[in-house]
Amino acid sequence: MNHHFNNNKFMQMKNLLFVAMIGATMSLAACGDNNEPELPSSETEVSETEMTVSGTWKAGSEIKLDRHLVVPEGESLTIEPGVKIIVSTAGVGINHTPIEVIVKGNLYVLGSEEQPVYFTVDESKRTAANIFAGLWGGIIATESCQEMVIDHAVIEYTGGQVIEGSPSATSGIYTAGDDAYPQITTTNINGKYVITNSIIRNGWSDGIYLMGGSAIISGNTFAANGYSGAEAVNIKAGAKADIAGNIMFSPNTNGLKLSSSGQSETRGQAVANAYNNTIINAGWRRDGEKGGCVYVEKNCLANVVNNLMVNCKFRAMTPNYKNPNSSDAGYDDKSVIDHNMYVSGTQKSPIVYPEESNVAYAFEGYNYEHKSYNPAVDSHSVIATADNLVNPGFFNFDINAVGLTDYVYNPAWDFHLSADSPALGVTSASVTPCFAGGLEINGKLYHSPALEPHFGAFGAK
Repeated sequence: MNHHFNNNKFMQMKNLLFVAMIGATMSLAACGDNNEPELPSSETEVSETEMTVSGTWKAGSEIKLDRHLVVPEGESLTIEPGVKIIVSTAGVGINHTPIEVIVKGNLYVLGSEEQPVYFTVDESKRTAANIFAGLWGGIIATESCQEMVIDHAVIEYTGGQVIEGSPSATSGIYTAGDDAYPQITTTNINGKYVITNSIIRNGWSDGIYLMGGSAIISGNTFAANGYSGAEAVNIKAGAKADIAGNIMFSPNTNGLKLSSSGQSETRGQAVANAYNNTIINAGWRRDGEKGGCVYVEKNCLANVVNNLMVNCKFRAMTPNYKNPNSSDAGYDDKSVIDHNMYVSGTQKSPIVYPEESNVAYAFEGYNYEHKSYNPAVDSHSVIATADNLVNPGFFNFDINAVGLTDYVYNPAWDFHLSADSPALGVTSASVTPCFAGGLEINGKLYHSPALEPHFGAFGAK
């Protein structure tokens, strides 16, 4: 049945009532200076399973989303500051398919520092018990999505299991039964994406899964990404990205997984510049020896410099590095993965795998004889040892107080550096961001941050 053209009178009435309810909700939340209700200027088509929207959701509106949201191909949806999208956790249909935000056209999420845009669930569901519950399906930019900006947004409680009949499974983006939704997905190798100044937290799977496109990922805070695997940022073939100035707290596996998996004649080599990021507590919540902060594989061309790794399980890895420049094995040997700082506190992990590495402390993991530690990687990096743990002197974060497997982020933390921090005033190999000259989206030029002479996301305060 084509739900967009349902002739059933009852369904028509139901849909009209739903549209009216949306308008009522948003009109109550968004008022002009004269206290007159201001309706969002958008076009909405509602079926049993989808809400198709383009236009503008006005500042301060509240959207109750109880079905999949679709931005149609060739059209755009702009979301202004302070809008709250409250996603139903009941899902869609008899199978309770997790709700997806499906971007076939363009999406411009334009929050502000004072008024971020929220993609969240009902307040009663925002609990510690639901951090990894996977309550909705995240934002999915399809192959027809040309542009997406997510600026000053909070995206949380995503990652439900992909099930048969879901839009992403039907379109072949994900596989029902095998995949869980990342919080943000991109698929168009020709797409342009900027994700900046946002909080991406409490997700069952990856924070950002970049399967293609030109991207600037900067100034974000990632927290509690991945229940039994996954990373804060995961890129694949067809992607070219600058990833800079981000905080990545307690990703299940890595802060950064940089892979050219899927490379072909049509999907080009993955290229990633990852610099001035701060990665904390990575890798401790999973078994195996695959992750711990940065993982570069399958011919990805990666420049990973001036990053600050704090209490992570392992150092940067390049598996199968003895066979470089192969899409089936190691990294591109033109990569530079060096001039980073690895900090260790004194905490012992409550989860130790004796049958594997038996690593219990961060300094142990940094100095472990790992099969994926490439001698060309981190040859000039500062690496903590048992005798020199290295303390960067954060403005407000005690490296010895936060448990290695903790994943609840404290917004009071401040990762700026003290004036005498050893993480200041460093030099590194020269890295030219992919988009130093800017990435134009919707008539605005977005620039990748410049490489800063310090380890981590912030300098001195």
